[in-house]
Amino acid sequence: SGCESQIQQRTPVVQEFESVELSCIITDSQTNDPRIEWKKIQDEQTTYVFFDNKIQGDLTDRAELLGKTSLKIWNVTRKDSALYRCEVVARNDRKEIDEIVIELTVQVKPVAPVCRVPRAVPVGKAATLSCQEGEGFPRPYYSWYRNDVPLPTDSRANPRFRNSSFVLNPETGTLVFSAVHKEDSGQYYCIASNDAGSSRCEEQDMEVYDLNIGGIIGGVLVVLTVLALITGGICCAYRRGYFISHDRSGESYKNPGKPDGVNYIRTDEEVREPGDGVSTGKMASPRKPGGSPGERFELCPAHEPLSMPPVVCSWGIRSAGLVAIPI
Repeated sequence: SGCESQIQQRTPVVQEFESVELSCIITDSQTNDPRIEWKKIQDEQTTYVFFDNKIQGDLTDRAELLGKTSLKIWNVTRKDSALYRCEVVARNDRKEIDEIVIELTVQVKPVAPVCRVPRAVPVGKAATLSCQEGEGFPRPYYSWYRNDVPLPTDSRANPRFRNSSFVLNPETGTLVFSAVHKEDSGQYYCIASNDAGSSRCEEQDMEVYDLNIGGIIGGVLVVLTVLALITGGICCAYRRGYFISHDRSGESYKNPGKPDGVNYIRTDEEVREPGDGVSTGKMASPRKPGGSPGERFELCPAHEPLSMPPVVCSWGIRSAGLVAIPI
């Protein structure tokens, strides 16, 4: 005869933080003390669990060998989900080596999901409510409640919700309203569930309100009226001369209106820089210095080269700081 082993369950399922026993039973062996080894296979890596008559690795303080062959694990976690291989070596048997593989699945209860509910939605608009949970294993399914009443996956399938228009996806946790109605207002919450348990999020209010079109139009008209009044006031103030400029001396003045047919040229006194005593005016200079406002005088181009054409003089009237020349 040879070494033969068997197990009671090849795919045990246990919830997180519980204990589990992985059975490896030798049924036929001529060897009094066969050698037992347990190995863990996870993510394509193999590590020892029981070797050289002692527990190894991350199970050192959470596991023990029962009946010389079976492995018991306490306080299992999601990281313990893996393949466990029991290897039996019996040197005195015709079949010296035998092994069995056990697949351990640790289920994890979902934590409280994250729910997103819009606070206010106008009548007739679309709305999306979401529910997500990332800890549970196996992956949880979702259900939505309004005012503690469970919602169907499709509002059209239940006469109680004939005034609503929504679709619920239990795999993604999304609740979509194609067009909300006043009856859709209420307190919403979501529950995430799997074989290990369930968890829910806090209730959140969603209000469906009527859209006041008349009020919106009235508000727009008021804004436009205010803007028109402000623009009119600015134009009126500009025409009356309230917007003024400043000369070099800092005194405020308004530029005098320019009569038709008159061009203005700065005199030597205006273009002369303070302290240099030399005129920098190139446009024109009075043939007769001095004079008082209102006096007629002859004005000719200044410093013209002799090679230039004959100078043509113009008559002007002296004003305060400006010389007016007929065009």
